Amino acid sequence: MNEAEIRERLDRTNELLQRMLAEVSKTPSTHAIFVDAGYVYAAAGLLVTGTEDRRSFDLDAEGLIEAFIDKARTIFADSRLLRVYWYDGARRRIHTVEQQSIAELPDVKVRLGNLNANNQQKGVDSLIRTDLESLARHRAISDAALVGGDEDLVSAVEAAQGYGARVHLWGIEAGEGRNQAEPLLWEVDSQRTFDLDFCRPYVTRRPVTTYEDDTPAPAREDVRFVGAQIAAAWLAARGRESLADLLPGHPYLPGSVDQDLLVEAERLLQHSLRGHAHLRRALRDGFWQHLQSQY
Repeated sequence: MNEAEIRERLDRTNELLQRMLAEVSKTPSTHAIFVDAGYVYAAAGLLVTGTEDRRSFDLDAEGLIEAFIDKARTIFADSRLLRVYWYDGARRRIHTVEQQSIAELPDVKVRLGNLNANNQQKGVDSLIRTDLESLARHRAISDAALVGGDEDLVSAVEAAQGYGARVHLWGIEAGEGRNQAEPLLWEVDSQRTFDLDFCRPYVTRRPVTTYEDDTPAPAREDVRFVGAQIAAAWLAARGRESLADLLPGHPYLPGSVDQDLLVEAERLLQHSLRGHAHLRRALRDGFWQHLQSQY
């Protein structure tokens, strides 16, 4: 190949590169919002109502998602929204009624991990990593707003950044200390925190159910029977495999399960069991007896 031919090939290559760069410059930037719902419920609930317990408050997820979208529209002014990813946990990954309503929102994708017997999310972080990495690798997004705080998300951030995406960590103000892991804060490209005024419109404390105590307390055997009823419903909803997490702790129940048992029993009995230690023991006995009979 002579010098003239080499120069001609170089010219063609340069022309091709210039065309590619021109096309890339015309392509609009795209961003997506990745929301760890467990983090949002816990952090926003604690900030507004003083508790992380989901049963104690209602979260206007639709309103909050719209607020996140509006904030992203302001921050990423020259970018279009791909979608909002909403990560939550559910028994057997079956949508709850609330999760179904969120999934029906425009531009929102609900992704479900599992919940164990202690109501702890499993698999959510890996879902976030998979989506972040995949979208960044295929150049589907240029910016990712990540709403979360778990240190396990560091690998997701690193994976996305490795493909050229910028990751922006969004968090919810903590009353004391921090609710986001320091290694995560160190890794991201930018940080933003939403304060009480931002969160307050979307979190509402539920009214506390009270029962009249001037009626006679239920009989011990009635309470045991209700405990067995609740155990049957609990087993039907979660499956026999969930017993593996629960049975090693006998005769003690995880705090979240014990609280759910008490609240549901009081609803069925229409009588408070607070201050009735012997009846609460009967309730747990009935619950355990049914579970062990099915093992």
